Amino acid sequence: MQLTAPATRRPGIRDTDGMAVAAFVLGLLGLLVLNVFLGPIAIALASVALWRGTARRGRALLGLGLGVADLLVLVAFMAADDTMSWSL
Repeated sequence: MQLTAPATRRPGIRDTDGMAVAAFVLGLLGLLVLNVFLGPIAIALASVALWRGTARRGRALLGLGLGVADLLVLVAFMAADDTMSWSL
């Protein structure tokens, strides 16, 4: 006799949902601090989550966009003051 309900989702889908949320959070955080590190990490996590078929596709796409925006902000500030980092 089975006491638990059968799994309706693929194993590991929870991991990909977590990656999508982490990509969004890191991309958002990267706009403020450490964008040279957090931007590429957000892009990588979002790409893997999308490739694995996350249920949180919108959040993964936002994480991907924010990761790219992190790098664009870094490039813009580097061009403005000719340094490898930026400050307010």
